Amino acid sequence: METINASDFKARCLAILDRVQATGERIVILKRGRPVAELGPSTRAETRYPQSELRGTVTILGDVIAPAVPPEHWESVGE
Repeated sequence: METINASDFKARCLAILDRVQATGERIVILKRGRPVAELGPSTRAETRYPQSELRGTVTILGDVIAPAVPPEHWESVGE
């Protein structure tokens, strides 16, 4: 990951933004030699819905349609 001083980033900001968008590389911005920010490509620019970022993060462990408790435990059944 490349690092750049804040003063250099300020002077070349638009060119750096274009490079990050084109290459997808991340850049760490330093102030007085210490990291203060990290610049990377936007993940939301290509997604139509915010929920799209969650795709593939859920694991279904059982039947998601069946009731959570058996019908005999329902108050409205059988009376």
